[in-house]
Amino acid sequence: MAAQAGLHDLLAMAPVVPVLAIDSVEAALPLARALVAGGLPILEITLRTPAALEVIRAISGEIESAVVGAGTVLSPQQYRDAMRAGARFVVSPGATAALLDVAEASSVPFLPGAGTSSEVMRLLERDYGCLKFFPAEPSGGVAYLQALAAPLPGARFCPTGGIDAARAPAYLALPNVLCIGGSWVAPRDAVAAGDWPAITLLARAAAALRPAPKIRPQPPGQ
Repeated sequence: MAAQAGLHDLLAMAPVVPVLAIDSVEAALPLARALVAGGLPILEITLRTPAALEVIRAISGEIESAVVGAGTVLSPQQYRDAMRAGARFVVSPGATAALLDVAEASSVPFLPGAGTSSEVMRLLERDYGCLKFFPAEPSGGVAYLQALAAPLPGARFCPTGGIDAARAPAYLALPNVLCIGGSWVAPRDAVAAGDWPAITLLARAAAALRPAPKIRPQPPGQ
């Protein structure tokens, strides 16, 4: 569907999407370069800091190989602001009717969040086959997603929330997991210290966590 056009292929570019809350453009650019150098080109910049939109604009404009998305988008206005800043995709922890409406009128694809089977079913009804599973660990983690695979075969997930390097392989082994989101690849102490080589090493290790082969879901009715 239009609201997710190209999103599946974009998320399949890397097994891990760094989820980043960045306070300044000065830190954002070397951080993005370090992550891309390690093999993680898909970056989710959460709208949790005052600098977030400026960060999206800067990375999008200066680092050609980075694919920058906006995360923690909660309102249609934030969606529009993220688009204007240059976001290539938009992520929300949930899904409201207003957000779905603006997404379906937009050329920037939307990854809505779901935490229950009912939420997944409602999004599948609107042809959203790629979903954020959030918060992953508190919501049941690997066991919950495993239980959803058979009854809801049309859904593919990007689980986020409480996932670290140790937990990541179990998620990526699931047939209904396309990629995972995590912040462990950009530890705050390493960012504060400007230790970009250490972040590149973490990114390289995360990029090596290849997911199991996945069958691309078909839209309902096909």
